[in-house]
Amino acid sequence: MEGPETDEDLVRRFQGGGADALGVLVERHQARVYNLCLRVLGDPDEAADAAQDSFVTAIRKLHTFRGEAAFTTWLHRVTVNACYDSLRRKRRRPLLHVVVDEGEGRAPPEPPVPDHAEGVELSIDVARALREVREDFRVALVLADVEDLAYERIGEILGVPVGTVKSRVFRGRAALGRALGLGEPPRASRTSDEQA
Repeated sequence: MEGPETDEDLVRRFQGGGADALGVLVERHQARVYNLCLRVLGDPDEAADAAQDSFVTAIRKLHTFRGEAAFTTWLHRVTVNACYDSLRRKRRRPLLHVVVDEGEGRAPPEPPVPDHAEGVELSIDVARALREVREDFRVALVLADVEDLAYERIGEILGVPVGTVKSRVFRGRAALGRALGLGEPPRASRTSDEQA
């Protein structure tokens, strides 16, 4: 008995004219794409728009996918680019803010479908603090600490060397700590000889 088709099989089938393969790919990855957008952008509406933009771009460019990297790596890259585009558009918008009564007691909207990262509890304070982290550090931090991707894979997604990924994650963690009022993260602990 055969298992489910791999992402790469579905891409090849789509490239060969099997339009139904696209629906399977979207259904399989929509929660992960939305959740990545939500964690990078911090706003459910912007995340939904960026997730939609990610899939539109993926559909347009799926014929260029050659399978040199995993489909999920390619889709993460497309999604990160959509988030960067959203952040750039946001910077160009006039700074008009809607004031929401914090005392309404409304909980923030949940992602439509939980994913593997759903177990990570992001409090409102952490989510707000994360938005204060510089975007290139924030993206690396989300991919490493929320999506739990290996540094090598993050490097492929972002198109940067592993050393740059490590630096961005470290600096992102430090910036997040400062935004939360925790100060600088501790440096490597000294040995007992150094402490004496």
